[in-house]
Amino acid sequence: MIEIIAISEAHIESFHRTLDAVSRERRYLAFLEAPPFPDTRSFVLDMIAHGHPQFVALSGGEVVGWCDVRRHPRPIYAHAGILGMGLLQPFRGQGIGRRLIRTTLDAAQAAGMIRVELSVREDNLNAIALYKSVGFAVEGLSRNAVRIDGVYENVIQMAVLF
Repeated sequence: MIEIIAISEAHIESFHRTLDAVSRERRYLAFLEAPPFPDTRSFVLDMIAHGHPQFVALSGGEVVGWCDVRRHPRPIYAHAGILGMGLLQPFRGQGIGRRLIRTTLDAAQAAGMIRVELSVREDNLNAIALYKSVGFAVEGLSRNAVRIDGVYENVIQMAVLF
């Protein structure tokens, strides 16, 4: 049974391990490895302190996935946030990502956000389908926006409005 709950300080180490594992796949995130642990800890504690939605999927008490929305800090953009998420490979394709994103979007809306945006690599078809299924629309394409191991990839910009 996978539990979806708001992240707490007790989850930071497990979250960091999961973030690192997904980052090292080099296919989904803006990281190629997790930031140093103190930076990840600071990020999570800041998210909690400011009430930004951040949820984790737990299996046996360990974080196996996450979804968060960080509100834009500048006042003219503060009605919106940026979504980030990831899920360990063995847990994909089971509806956990859908549960995570729906829970997080509900919390973002409850926190007063009216727009949530994200960036996704053009070849990440499963993620794009998930995002569209929960209401995200394509807003643009950033050509050659990502370069990994000398290979350029396009990035799609998507957003959902509440």
